[in-house]
Amino acid sequence: MGYYKRHIFFCTNLRDGGRQCCQAAGAEQARDHAKARIKDLGLSGKGGVRVNKAGCLDRCAEGPVAVVYPEGVWYAYVDKEDIDEIVDQHLVAGKEVKRLKI
Repeated sequence: MGYYKRHIFFCTNLRDGGRQCCQAAGAEQARDHAKARIKDLGLSGKGGVRVNKAGCLDRCAEGPVAVVYPEGVWYAYVDKEDIDEIVDQHLVAGKEVKRLKI
């Protein structure tokens, strides 16, 4: 096993010219929420889950988006409830959230 059991990357890219982007759809707040939940659950650090922001993941049209590794599962989310479901089901229980997959 690597240093972390799972990594989740949130696209936080801000595009110019009014083009659709994850940052404009609340990606930074979603990442902050996921990071706080992981910390509250005691899952941060070695052997746990790492929550990161990423630059453009080039899927903004489907977003906001996040991707979980090592599985390579992509998600689109709308609100904190969606983030909670990704945290609880995928990051904690290891089960993909099919309704949010892209």
